[in-house]
Amino acid sequence: MKNLLVILMLAGMVTSTFSCRESTQQKTQEAVKAIGEDIEDNTKKAAKKVEEGAKKVKEEINEEVNNTDDVNN
Repeated sequence: MKNLLVILMLAGMVTSTFSCRESTQQKTQEAVKAIGEDIEDNTKKAAKKVEEGAKKVKEEINEEVNNTDDVNN
């Protein structure tokens, strides 16, 4: 009888441990997915900022070139 009780208790502990591992794994996968989405969004935002910065630099260079050309003529 004692052995049966011990076996049932161990089975319950193993089952609860397995359930915790499964939910932990699921939560970890969800967190990894969320991190990936954040990285993707931030990369797109950074690329957009770089493009805007490059456009401004190009405009400033064109303004400087045009102003220099006007002064020399």
